Amino acid sequence: MAALPSFRVREAHPFSVVGIDYARPLEIKEFSLRKSRIVKVYIALFVCMTTKAVHLESVTALSTDAFRLTLDRFVARRGVPISIYSDCSTNFVGAARQLRHLVNHSDSRSQLAGHITCNWHFNPPAAPHFGGIWEAAVKSAKSLLIRAMSSQVWTLEEFTTILCRVEAALNSRLLVPASPDPNDLECLTPGHLRSTSNVYPRTC
Repeated sequence: MAALPSFRVREAHPFSVVGIDYARPLEIKEFSLRKSRIVKVYIALFVCMTTKAVHLESVTALSTDAFRLTLDRFVARRGVPISIYSDCSTNFVGAARQLRHLVNHSDSRSQLAGHITCNWHFNPPAAPHFGGIWEAAVKSAKSLLIRAMSSQVWTLEEFTTILCRVEAALNSRLLVPASPDPNDLECLTPGHLRSTSNVYPRTC
């Protein structure tokens, strides 16, 4: 097995280097009314390449503009990443192009996106194994979401709440095997590396 890339093992602030991917769409209701319209919602997943911490966002479209707003929300809560890794989806390529335009035009610097001066790296076409870390995170997130949502159709507020719970569960998963020491009751999780404590306090 080849060695991990240097950015995966270098000490860095959480979410300094992130991978981004989308999960397949799910159906939700616009409102809680019985005859409310059913709409599709996508899940944007940001994974920290060093701590494996996960950040989830709901997205209503696959457009470049929708993703840019999603990136704005991520930056507002997690900070500006140094580097972003993704596949060559048109929304990611378009967002990278728009961000370069915003940075190069002073009249746009008042926008949050104008301050995102990170380096964007795209995987080679037809090489999904380059994004194994976020593909695995997407698989785990989808599995938890499907189990949590069951066969019901939730409203946007309910879906957002479920999404936050799934994010917390993913950030509470073990990174290393539990210690055999009976006095060591803490298990190392992405939550510890992100905020020095587990998201869901528990013992092994």
